Amino acid sequence: MNSTDTAQAEGKSTSAERPGRSTAAPLEFRHVNKVYPGATEPAIEDLSLEVGAGEICVLVGPSGCGKTTAMRLVNRMIDLTSGDILLDGESIMTGDPVRLRREIGYVIQQIGLFPHRTIAQNVATVPKLLGWNRDRIRARTTELLELVGLAEMADRYPGQLSGGQRQRIGVARGLAADPPLMLMDEPFGAIDPITRERLQNQFLRLQADLRKTIVFVTHDIDEAIKMGDRIAVLRKGGRLAQYATPAELLMNPADDFVEDFVGADRALKRLALLRVRDFDLWSTPTVRPGDPTAAAREQAERSDLHHALLLDDHGRPQGWLSERDLRADAVPEIPDTVAVVIDRDSTLRDALAQLLEDGAQYGPVVDSEGRVLGALSVELISRFLASGDTTAEAPTDRAEAAAP
Repeated sequence: MNSTDTAQAEGKSTSAERPGRSTAAPLEFRHVNKVYPGATEPAIEDLSLEVGAGEICVLVGPSGCGKTTAMRLVNRMIDLTSGDILLDGESIMTGDPVRLRREIGYVIQQIGLFPHRTIAQNVATVPKLLGWNRDRIRARTTELLELVGLAEMADRYPGQLSGGQRQRIGVARGLAADPPLMLMDEPFGAIDPITRERLQNQFLRLQADLRKTIVFVTHDIDEAIKMGDRIAVLRKGGRLAQYATPAELLMNPADDFVEDFVGADRALKRLALLRVRDFDLWSTPTVRPGDPTAAAREQAERSDLHHALLLDDHGRPQGWLSERDLRADAVPEIPDTVAVVIDRDSTLRDALAQLLEDGAQYGPVVDSEGRVLGALSVELISRFLASGDTTAEAPTDRAEAAAP
């Protein structure tokens, strides 16, 4: 059993179901220090910061800076040496640590699902320990599996799911008891880049609805910029170097350490503060198989992008029509050129990387249901960077920016 299972499964609740805290609660570190026995240097030194209710605070820094230690102090997996941590205005030190852990959602990189339990049983772990009745547990489990898009997997076991699916179940389990606070320790670190980006976007869409208070640990500054409402950059020894919004961090790094950690390409990184949905997209003519090519050509000539996009029967983009496609009388069922499809909730940085990796100059942008909203191009992004408008304030609320 790993630390997550221990934290969420130790002991049985003897109390009946009781009203919990508010949906989201503010969190405050007050002059927190942690020195491990026998250590000559502190792991955390005089850490003070506040996380607003419903905000994502990202802890980031080099290896050994104490970011995971700081997070684990919150649910008392590690004891404070001095100082205090307040959750919803109350010291975490005043109550039962086991109940505290059950009231805080916890999601880790290794996920920590019980392999011998079904997906539904895994999600129900903490509500069951809290003494919820069966009907309430069943309803909450169904609600969360629908929320993460895996309702059909309820009776499967973790080993039957992909890594990305298991990670989504881990998030659902962390949300099961409707906690006022979630701790997320590199939750998307052990999956491939494409799945990682998709899960990040999905989680931000969930956060737009749920508005939980979240402490999120990562070593990746790009992920921190994408996910955080505010970012705490820690130095070695757990000292706070800067606590700021992503825009502030990129525009005004506090010192040379923060500037070096953020990286030299700060202007390019600002693309991570904007979503594709915030951009003025090019209009895109769309056609279906069997449409007259003369009409398709006419539409293309009138649009911002002089190429017609072929859609399938469900309105999903299939590819761009080439000159050879247009020589026929009717639009073919299969186009010559496959389209690089871009999610409207992707950051401009991720979208640019996607286009460049596929050697494409432009791609259709789609909403969560696959409907085409327009086209984004390398030229549009280049114009934006060349305009010097990279100092414009982007949305600092990651959840709001990702909302569909």
